[in-house]
Amino acid sequence: MKIEDVKVLTEDQLADELAKLKKSQFNMRFQKATGQLNNTAEVRTVRRSIARIKTVQSQQAATKAKA
Repeated sequence: MKIEDVKVLTEDQLADELAKLKKSQFNMRFQKATGQLNNTAEVRTVRRSIARIKTVQSQQAATKAKA
């Protein structure tokens, strides 16, 4: 997920997407531990998407605090 895509989402959409990505990350950790994970690069992609969403959420919170 690119940053441009994340910035246009609402707070609720961001929270939903974050929950979905965290669940995906959790499942990937188990797949990796059991040797069932085929695409290990996906772990990195999901982790970075989570970071992007958290960054946008904190930016939105900061702008609300100023207003």
